[in-house]
Amino acid sequence: TGQSLLDYVPEGATREGFAGTYATQENFRLMREGLDVVSRDIGRYVRLTNYASGLCMPEIAALAGLERLDMMLNDSMYGILFRDINPIRTFVDQRFSRQVHARAGIIINTGEDNYLTTSDAVEAAHTVTVSQLLNEYFAKEAGLENWQLGLGHAFEIDPAIPDSFRLELAHALLARELFPDAPLKWMPPTRHMTGDVFRGYLLDGFFNLAGAMTGQDILLVGMMTEAVVTPWLSDRDLALQNVRYVVTAAGRLAEDFVPAPDGMIATRARQVLSESIDLLEKILAHENGLLDAIADGTFGLMKRPSDGGRGLEGVARKAENYYNPAAEHLEAT
Repeated sequence: TGQSLLDYVPEGATREGFAGTYATQENFRLMREGLDVVSRDIGRYVRLTNYASGLCMPEIAALAGLERLDMMLNDSMYGILFRDINPIRTFVDQRFSRQVHARAGIIINTGEDNYLTTSDAVEAAHTVTVSQLLNEYFAKEAGLENWQLGLGHAFEIDPAIPDSFRLELAHALLARELFPDAPLKWMPPTRHMTGDVFRGYLLDGFFNLAGAMTGQDILLVGMMTEAVVTPWLSDRDLALQNVRYVVTAAGRLAEDFVPAPDGMIATRARQVLSESIDLLEKILAHENGLLDAIADGTFGLMKRPSDGGRGLEGVARKAENYYNPAAEHLEAT
């Protein structure tokens, strides 16, 4: 919808949209009410997910807490890189919104998968790991617990590359072992979906299998019609059948999947981790740390300086007598 660029939250129900609908309190209420009915009908709780991103992260986070949402996309880096939102503005907003999510018991999803839509998934794998580590730090500093950290990554390696599936397993397993108590968010292939629905369905099956083999908790459903049309309900049904078959057939395969210590998968994981450590050291060497790294295009090839971008006019240094009762309350909890 492009709502990320609005410096206010719209009100009321929206009954139509293009590529999505607005995040409003009334829309949240209606969806939660409807899913509560469905939950009673099928005998299990159905979670509701939305996003707190863009120029109104704290406001949308508060509305999500009021209307009992369960999971929210929450990552300032997406807004910085892909919406050109001022880095300082959105890091401040991110911290406050995550404090709200922590108190509301909401699981956050982070957007590392987006880096791989503009960067090569093999060459830039370490930037995903670095971002996950930074997001873990920022999240815990804001009060979130491990079970609330849906750290993101994706199945985006070019399938034409030899051993691409083994590389995907290496990256996915590295994330699982680095964050053993976090419900990782595993994103399906999008960049290399060609419009061939049969190939796409197979690729999504491999994505689901990698998720099952490496214990990914939050599996987004891949669409074989990606890059062709906005999926029909029938497309979604087939995609869900794909997930159910693979997850059921694989069972607890993650318990038995132990790569050879010196094999390709383990070696690749160690390489990515080593490159991640090197990048963290380079970030620390910058005069202004992460802000300078974002400005020089370290993540997703996008260069976003800290003195530019949307929302800059809303950034101000705190006065000595600054007082925010909401912030004080959240800090105390």
